[in-house]
Amino acid sequence: PLPPQYGLVFDAGSTHTALYIYQWPGDKENGTGIVSQVEACAVSGPGISSYADDPAGAGASLKPCLDKAMKIVPAEQQRETPTYLGATAGMRLLREQNSTKAEQVFAEIAKAVGEYPVDFRGARILTGNEEGSFGWITVNYLLETLVKFSFAEKWEHPQDTEVLGALDLGGASTQITFQPGVTIEDKNTSVSFRLYGTNYSLYTHSYLCYGQTQALKMLLAALHQGNLSSQHISHPCYPNGYQENVTTADLYNSPCVRAPNTSSPAQVLTVTGTGDPAACSIAVRKLFNFNISCGANRTCGFNGVYQPPVRGQFFAFAGFYYTFQFLNLTSQQSLNDVNSTVQTFCKMSWTELVETFPQHKGNLHTYCSVAIYILTLLLDGYKFDEHTWNSIQFRQQAANTDIGWTLGFMLNFTNMIPTEALEQVKGHQPSLWAGAVSFIVLAVV
Repeated sequence: PLPPQYGLVFDAGSTHTALYIYQWPGDKENGTGIVSQVEACAVSGPGISSYADDPAGAGASLKPCLDKAMKIVPAEQQRETPTYLGATAGMRLLREQNSTKAEQVFAEIAKAVGEYPVDFRGARILTGNEEGSFGWITVNYLLETLVKFSFAEKWEHPQDTEVLGALDLGGASTQITFQPGVTIEDKNTSVSFRLYGTNYSLYTHSYLCYGQTQALKMLLAALHQGNLSSQHISHPCYPNGYQENVTTADLYNSPCVRAPNTSSPAQVLTVTGTGDPAACSIAVRKLFNFNISCGANRTCGFNGVYQPPVRGQFFAFAGFYYTFQFLNLTSQQSLNDVNSTVQTFCKMSWTELVETFPQHKGNLHTYCSVAIYILTLLLDGYKFDEHTWNSIQFRQQAANTDIGWTLGFMLNFTNMIPTEALEQVKGHQPSLWAGAVSFIVLAVV
């Protein structure tokens, strides 16, 4: 048998980068055997967009994970190992702020990866639609809703299998992608592709700035602007007894927040938690615009973006999973139970929290805000309700593989998912249907 093949994808997110190492059987018909994750290597340090003023540092930060990958991928296969870096909303924001700095970061990354004997196929920023679509492909590929290997030794489209929707929450954006079952009325939110002989028409949208890190920043800025004359900010989502100092320069360092004209960058603000979940919910809701229309007779998400009603089962991953996992809410609890758990947690004082969760001190003060943000986003933003709530599963992995856009991205760009159905019985030479294999073009219809 042929040795297994490997692929490497860097997920360059807004707050951190990870390298995913994938493996698949070398003798499968064009690799339709399920691809599995061998390793996920967390790059130390912040996301690559934080290296705007030290682009060489972005390249250097990737090397320990590349070194690790070179120990996993056999030397004789490294040169044919496709390697990609995809950047998401953190770099979208940097490109908005300063496109030259964004290009310098990518140039240094290409230089660093170029020192390794891999088939480097480039570093680039994914569009929000790609990020959502590739996450959807990952979920459905891993759950085998797209194709299954049957007893007759054929790959076939699984009967009666419903595809799943994908809900992704990053640091700087959030994505919703699903098959709505109605005509998608805004072509900017529509992607279509053909996988294994079946056409899929999906709704997808990415909301820039509505990832959890930027949303918390927008929240703090809104609380500050509610009372500009004071250097003290009462934060209803932070625990009672918690206090921190933040400079206006640090608060307003992102395109997601507009600095008021009056503030001097060096001003130090004192933020004090009041642990008031009801007031927190009200403050968080104000980050969304629910009143702006998205076209006559159209259903909307928020901020004037069209969205058909949610339909089917969903996987909620990344930030959705991490916060709910921390709160022990990943076992499909009812919305009632989730709400009461979050309320109780948000009322705990800072002293109680530190005693209860000593190992989580770094982000402990933010869990209440993020939990309330997630509930507001899912219920008021994406329009889930107490009935459809139960269709959301909070998951980090499927088939021992992390859920995110990287696997779907690699499957697409290595042409590993054929557009046509695989009629041939396993074991025939791939040339029989090589012609049927082509890129999944994320055609905007």
